[in-house]
Amino acid sequence: MSPQPPADPRGAIETVFRLESPRVIAAVARVVRDVGIAEELAQDALVAALEQWPRDGVPDNPGAWLVTTARRRAVDLVRRRENYARKLAEIGRDLETTVPPEEPADPDDIDDDLLRLVFTACHPVLSAEARIALTLRLLGGLTTPEIARAFLTPEPTIAQRIVRAKRTLATKNVAFEVPYGQDRETRLASVLDVIYLIFNEGYAATVGDDWLRPALCEDALRLARQLAALMPKEPEVHGLVSLLEFQASRTAARTGPEGEPILLRDQNRRRWNRMLIARGINALARADTTTPGPYVLQATIAACHAHAYTYDETDWPAIATLYGLLAARAPSPVVELNRAVAVSMAEGPDAALEIVDTLAAEPALRDYHLLPSVRGDLLARLGRAAEARAEFERAAALARNERERELLLRRAAEVS
Repeated sequence: MSPQPPADPRGAIETVFRLESPRVIAAVARVVRDVGIAEELAQDALVAALEQWPRDGVPDNPGAWLVTTARRRAVDLVRRRENYARKLAEIGRDLETTVPPEEPADPDDIDDDLLRLVFTACHPVLSAEARIALTLRLLGGLTTPEIARAFLTPEPTIAQRIVRAKRTLATKNVAFEVPYGQDRETRLASVLDVIYLIFNEGYAATVGDDWLRPALCEDALRLARQLAALMPKEPEVHGLVSLLEFQASRTAARTGPEGEPILLRDQNRRRWNRMLIARGINALARADTTTPGPYVLQATIAACHAHAYTYDETDWPAIATLYGLLAARAPSPVVELNRAVAVSMAEGPDAALEIVDTLAAEPALRDYHLLPSVRGDLLARLGRAAEARAEFERAAALARNERERELLLRRAAEVS
């Protein structure tokens, strides 16, 4: 134990718990096989820390102390309550006589538990919204009010999503495990998509008055880095980390003094974070690019932008080719729209307009404001001002973010 209690023990305890809670919940969930109960037991361990640490001092290994305390309570709960008899049988009869060690014997055991928690929180049985909320709660350490503020969603709605997600995992008897084979590939894609959705909401908020929400980007990047440490042999995990590092490097240059969006072509690239770019390059180097997956391809595209010192120096033909590969590997109307932008820079707006016009009938893009926005840009470059203005105005009407709406209306006025 530390010889002297800290000056602000409560603040220290809360900081430690926020950092360690995912590991605590993961370790306990392996015992009780229920993430909802595991979270409650982790909170019990926090209460015990608040009672004991101010008196006895913060332990040398506070994370291990929390894990041990929570696991002991989990064992007591399994012993005490008859309705957990089935779960007790599943984890083995020796649990009744086994006393958890003071500290985990092998830190990798906790990592294995944490990996199980990642796959459980992002299980496809849950809706995308539920996966995001549960992941931020269990793995990001965010409170329900913090998640609600981040997504501009009423707090009761977020609370209900989290409660229903836990209930669904329990009623569907979702195994607390890391899947293997084809199931693992499918589930891993879900995990990566959830982290990417969290990052994107921070990178370009869909609703509200602010275009950027940096805290969400930081949470997603932290989760991605954590996942890469847990799964170092998965190329797509490193691809996602690389992509987020590259994207996050532009944050300081993406908004003006009043928070207004600054488009890629107008950004001051000297404000791009070179340390994050270097991290993105290193993460991409760790990914196997022999048969690149969607995130490795997107990271490679982001690397092309990062290597260009000016917008005009961008290797647009290479980016157009990479988007073609991405469209073949993971076809979607949004990928095709992005490919059209690259084609417009590599071959001219006429060629790109043909691609965009074929996307007009896509149901998935019916209310997607970036479709008319891209079309307006192409029409403006072709000198068709009246049509371009109408497209920008239509895009503004579809945009749900106030900053983005202002940008689109300004572009409509400029093209006039």
